Amino acid sequence: MDRKRIILIVFCSTMILSALVSTLNRRREDVEPSLRRVDIPESRFAPRQRPISGTNAAREYSDAIADAVEKVMASVVVIQTEKVQVKRQEMVDLFGFRKYYRYVPEELMGEGSGVIIDERGYVMTSWHVIEGARDGAVVLNDGTKMSAELVGFDKATDLAVLKIKTGGVECPAVEFGDSDSVRVGEVAIAIGSPFSLQSSVTVGHVSQKGRKVHILPYEDFIQTDAAINEGNSGGPLINVDGRLIGINTAKKTDDQQKSVGIAFSVPSNLAMVVAKNIIEKGVHEWPWIGASFYNVDKSYQEDLFDGAGVIISQVWNNSPASRAGLQTGTAVLAVDGIPVKSEQDIERIIYNKSVGDSVRFLFELKEKEQLEIELLLEEFPGMTG
Repeated sequence: MDRKRIILIVFCSTMILSALVSTLNRRREDVEPSLRRVDIPESRFAPRQRPISGTNAAREYSDAIADAVEKVMASVVVIQTEKVQVKRQEMVDLFGFRKYYRYVPEELMGEGSGVIIDERGYVMTSWHVIEGARDGAVVLNDGTKMSAELVGFDKATDLAVLKIKTGGVECPAVEFGDSDSVRVGEVAIAIGSPFSLQSSVTVGHVSQKGRKVHILPYEDFIQTDAAINEGNSGGPLINVDGRLIGINTAKKTDDQQKSVGIAFSVPSNLAMVVAKNIIEKGVHEWPWIGASFYNVDKSYQEDLFDGAGVIISQVWNNSPASRAGLQTGTAVLAVDGIPVKSEQDIERIIYNKSVGDSVRFLFELKEKEQLEIELLLEEFPGMTG
């Protein structure tokens, strides 16, 4: 092959290759035009948001809930506990014949909720949260962790009081509400740390008052459909004014295990009396007058007791009731000016007081004669602690 032919072949190959590369580049530009940088003119687009005008009931409701939570949140704490549980382990000897057991201590870390009830650092929680704990700490809403010591507890209501070692730090206390004035159907807000999720808020309603579910020696629960789960125990139930109306308890009942939206709280009026006694005396002394009461069947109320719903069923010797000369069968009309229709009504009024307080009973005697007597409350035997 002569030299001219070789040069011609090389030239033609170069031209064909150049044309092929040029074609591929044009196709790439058509497929990936976004890779090219272009100048974007200034945009006039802005998110559309019209000014709010007029009233909005839903917005007002939402703001009221948020305001109440903001008011209380700094008073809600996490309670961390360290407990030791003895666990039994089954063992087998070296030859595999004889079984025996050994007991091994096992450390358990627990967590619950609480609420600051006094600026000096007193915290109220549920007794079952700290029962059996060998050590405990309180975590404030801002994350500050402080050690705490047990002041006292009351098993009958499952309540306990701790004292934070503040070191001079001021503790914002919750504002107490009147749980007796709470109405069925009003909004209830629960705050706590369910499943270790600190500062969780759930909103519901007061489903009922005066509930007894047989998990505590004394019960007068506020029932709510606000979610209260494990870790919520000891946390506050508040109203839309940001006032405490109950201390949540997450002790399980059959209804709670079925997850049907039922939870219970100790009323704040009772909790406040229990806490006051624990702080001042180390224990809660249960008051009584030395008499028990019986709910009259409705079919007999009009005929036998002129409409009265509750009568004295027993009077104990050497008690305020016996010294006042009270007799069984006497109808009770009112206590401290409040009409009563059941034994639970009387208990609620008495148990919201302290030993040494006075209480006024209005009785109906024979011939529709009425008698009012003031009694001094004494300590109920066997109910302390």
